[in-house]
Amino acid sequence: MNGLQVVAAIAGTALIGVGGAMALTNPGQENYEEYAVEQLTTYLKEEVCTQNIPNTFENFLQRQCVSLVDTGRPQIRQIISETTQRQNYLLFSVYQTDLNVGPFLPAYQFESVGAFQQFYTYQAEKL
Repeated sequence: MNGLQVVAAIAGTALIGVGGAMALTNPGQENYEEYAVEQLTTYLKEEVCTQNIPNTFENFLQRQCVSLVDTGRPQIRQIISETTQRQNYLLFSVYQTDLNVGPFLPAYQFESVGAFQQFYTYQAEKL
């Protein structure tokens, strides 16, 4: 075997190894739901629960808001589960969540990719 054939064989083996690792670690719907619930509850606690609260009631209302978010985690997960579509490409998955919880709140669309048991949200858009 000449040098080029050796390099091609090594590269081919490495490519097959990476592809196999990606296929084995492609996260499923349940993993995505856990990720999405964590991201959304963190956002609600840090951004929503701290905005436009009069100083007189600030600590009380923030604690109540955080408590409400924590209590609502199962419902948040159910909403995410019902509004998410997964496209499985074997090596990775793409998740699209259309979050619309009522006429008085804005709707959002999130797109994330999952690979190697990790998620990356590459689009978050207010509709």
